[in-house]
Amino acid sequence: MKKLVVLIMAIALLAGCNTINGLGKDVEKLGEKVQGASKK
Repeated sequence: MKKLVVLIMAIALLAGCNTINGLGKDVEKLGEKVQGASKK
């Protein structure tokens, strides 16, 4: 189940950004969400 969620997130991430700069920002936001989830 986790693999499916990660796959969906990866597809959304790649589909949502048009440039390398956008990809960097998206990856940064994803990292922040992971850190926030790990603190709970």
